[in-house]
Amino acid sequence: MPQSPRYLIVDGHSIIFAWPELRTLHERRASAAREELIKRLRNYQDWTGVRVVIVFDGKATNVSTTSDPGDVQIFYSRSGQTADAIIERLANKYAEQFDLMVATSDTMEAETVQACGAAWISPVALGNLLSLHR
Repeated sequence: MPQSPRYLIVDGHSIIFAWPELRTLHERRASAAREELIKRLRNYQDWTGVRVVIVFDGKATNVSTTSDPGDVQIFYSRSGQTADAIIERLANKYAEQFDLMVATSDTMEAETVQACGAAWISPVALGNLLSLHR
């Protein structure tokens, strides 16, 4: 039986604020911290074949997404909606279909996605995982 595709869903700002070097970068320029996180996760995707989805809190009126085919998928929540809500919806919809792992520092979100059938990884464990694939 073929293995179902593997996905890593990342709570972008949760990880940025959990990693001291990205938190410091964010204090100087938020977009630079996001770009650095995306770069690291793109490298991980390229090395492992695990598809990466990054969700950030946004300010637009609609959920927006950016990515090139085969690239990391990036979602920005709409104003008044949290990245957590999008991540939980993705986990609820796709956890039975795909091998999903969610990276967040939010314990309530971690419990919710695990209840949906997705795995959870802490920011520290994610950092360790990424350092293996540099």
